[in-house]
Amino acid sequence: MTVKIYVPLDSGSVALGADEVATAIAATAAKRGEDVQIVRNGSFGMYWLEPMVEVETSRGRLAYGPVAVEDVDSLFDAGFLNGSDHKRYLGHTQDIPFLKAQTRLTFQRCGIIDPVSLDDYRANDGLKGLENALKMTSEDIVKAVTDSGLRGRGGAGFPTGIKWNTVRQAPGDQKYIVCNADEGDSGTFADRMIMEGEPFVLIEGMIIAGLATGATKGYVYTRSEYPDAIRIMNEAIEVARANKLLGPKVLGSDYAFDMEVRMGAGAYVCGEETSLLNSMEGKRGVVRAKPPLPALEGFMARPTVVNNVISLCSVPVILEKGAEYYRDFGMGRSRGTIPIQIAGNVKHGGLYETAFGLTLGEIVDQIGGGTASGRPVKAVQVGGPLGAYFPRELFDTPFDYEAFAKADGLIGHAGVVVFDDSVDMMKQARFAMEFCAIESCGKCTPCRIGSTRGTEVVDKIARGEDPEMQKELLADLCETMKFGSLCALGGFTPYPVMSALTHFPDDFKPHSLDIAAE
Repeated sequence: MTVKIYVPLDSGSVALGADEVATAIAATAAKRGEDVQIVRNGSFGMYWLEPMVEVETSRGRLAYGPVAVEDVDSLFDAGFLNGSDHKRYLGHTQDIPFLKAQTRLTFQRCGIIDPVSLDDYRANDGLKGLENALKMTSEDIVKAVTDSGLRGRGGAGFPTGIKWNTVRQAPGDQKYIVCNADEGDSGTFADRMIMEGEPFVLIEGMIIAGLATGATKGYVYTRSEYPDAIRIMNEAIEVARANKLLGPKVLGSDYAFDMEVRMGAGAYVCGEETSLLNSMEGKRGVVRAKPPLPALEGFMARPTVVNNVISLCSVPVILEKGAEYYRDFGMGRSRGTIPIQIAGNVKHGGLYETAFGLTLGEIVDQIGGGTASGRPVKAVQVGGPLGAYFPRELFDTPFDYEAFAKADGLIGHAGVVVFDDSVDMMKQARFAMEFCAIESCGKCTPCRIGSTRGTEVVDKIARGEDPEMQKELLADLCETMKFGSLCALGGFTPYPVMSALTHFPDDFKPHSLDIAAE
């Protein structure tokens, strides 16, 4: 009897040696005459356990990890094909505490299925949302998404249904769905994980968006640093076309929808929707002034929905189980689930999907397990390189858009980066300004010049050149950038700078930043 062995193809797992482990398992099985089938699945997002190998047994899927090449012989010796005990044995995959405590709606199949098997996707309730949507009017689809309370998961938190309705009502003989997969924030990997581990849910979500708005063409815009995601998405799109999921008659209906992947060079500013659209059109990736909004004049000056990967991947479960089901998760105006990406100096780094409402302290201390170094947590940055630094005094803040805004922070793409007490917060503030200076598209003065001047001001504080006056100047500069920049790159850079200055004033004393040493 053939034994199925699952080894992740997720690029995070591959970086930790998954390809070598898969090769070693195949070679060892062949040498020992064992009949095995190796399935390259996505990751469950428990990266401290990767590469995590699973074996399908009569007792269910059993996990072993982290597995190194040198563990393979001993795994076979121990009888892991039958689920026997071993030093790497983790038990039933779904019973691993980190995974068991999650509420997986968007990522419900990620790690479970073969990413490019449409049969696997269907067998795990895939396409049910689309099948329901094909029986509904565009107005009813938009109403379901609106009533669910889904907000943009890329950072802005704008209500998805309102954006869709604007495009639906806009006149135009051609409309587009653009998926923003330009995941550039530090400590974020949810978009990459789902494109590599469950690409059909993104395809399904984009088709539903097309049905809702009258769009017949979709684009996934991602960065060149994601070669595995690009390859898997392209393969899944070909499978979808071959099975009439994409094309002139979606699943045999009268609706047409097709899509393709577009690759950008990895400019951070192209995560902003208008810069992204310029890049897609072959222009320089610079911010467009608004109005007009992309919903009215977007790609090629046509009505365009621009949504983040996770926003679109959340749509199928809404159409499958109903707006009320999705809305029942969460708190306040933050409804549904959010895939929190825990990274940095943390013991249990990975992806944790849960309903809005956990406190930051629960995420860092209980789920993340504290720092990997064992030292006290000093700061946590939420929302990427433009997110605020939260001290432990703010760890009771609920993971909720409004709660974070009230604490002068932002959830962004839900990346959580942990720092221990060895971090120099003045150095982090300087990094934010320098990052903005390097990544600025140059379109507006507050971002282009303000970030460069900001870096210089932090250096003057470090050198002891009238530090109190320089701190006042830094705060004034941040105010100008926040309210004068055309987009969030310049507008949000003040968040990490001012939060570092406000919560960690003792770090803003004259001392060497050792920038040259890096």
